[in-house]
Amino acid sequence: MGRGGERRGCAVKLPSDRSHVATEQRHDESRALDALGTDDVVLLLARDQRRAVEAVERAAGEIARFADLAAEALRVGGRLVYAGAGTSGRLGVLDASECPPTFRSDPSQVVGIIAGGDSALRRSSEGREDEPEGIAEEFARLGLGAKDVFLGIAAGGTTPYVLGALRLAKERGAGTGLLTCAPHVEPECCDVRIVLATGAEILTGSTRLKAGTATKIALNAITTAMFVRLGKTYGNLMVDLAATNDKLVDRAVRIYREFFPEDSREAAHAQLMAAGGMLKTAIVMRARGVSKIDAERDLAAHDGSLRAVIG
Repeated sequence: MGRGGERRGCAVKLPSDRSHVATEQRHDESRALDALGTDDVVLLLARDQRRAVEAVERAAGEIARFADLAAEALRVGGRLVYAGAGTSGRLGVLDASECPPTFRSDPSQVVGIIAGGDSALRRSSEGREDEPEGIAEEFARLGLGAKDVFLGIAAGGTTPYVLGALRLAKERGAGTGLLTCAPHVEPECCDVRIVLATGAEILTGSTRLKAGTATKIALNAITTAMFVRLGKTYGNLMVDLAATNDKLVDRAVRIYREFFPEDSREAAHAQLMAAGGMLKTAIVMRARGVSKIDAERDLAAHDGSLRAVIG
């Protein structure tokens, strides 16, 4: 057996039978997959992805419930922590890494953990998923506690690393959720269970396919809804934006002119620069005729909500 439980060659003991897991079933439409033309393979894969969207729609209520739980955690200074193994872990890390550039959130507010560490993002370390205590050191390093919420991600719902992490998170007092594509899984230490019932994959057991797509949509929905609740948007505009490169400066100028179409691009850019590149601040300065310091004070007094400041 290799380091951290990774196996070299055959498993040292017969593993549990997972034939009952929905994502391990054979897909009736792809039984002759290798006999199909490439066009047909691609079409079959594409059409099957529609079920990912349908699965997320069916789980919308629980996704929203968890998003509200996460928003409340961040509101009181806590964090949202994701963890998974393999594809599930990579998707959690991806979603966490996309929050700071999208919502100008602190990188510590949404944290993604993958079994095997960051090297597993590029090189498979699947053996680490069999360690039920594998996340203990990460939780200790983060100081996971009662202010935080934890979401375990496990498509098949049987990953020891994730189920163990749920138990450890609950012992530390954190709120807990499980995102899975396996309807039969109901861990006791889970406050919110999100089931994305995507069913069998075109390539049997390959949950990087529509189970992965559904997981990505659900994670996007959680963090987007969470940050909407935290005042990071105005309508559908990305107003909590720091203009730190040419693309973002252009976007900030265009959003600013949604509020003040009478201002030229040059005037919008000048206001943005006067606000230190912070779009919300620039909008408040212009709308209320106040200084940068006063605009920042107004926003802070209303938990950063632009709508609360300018209506």
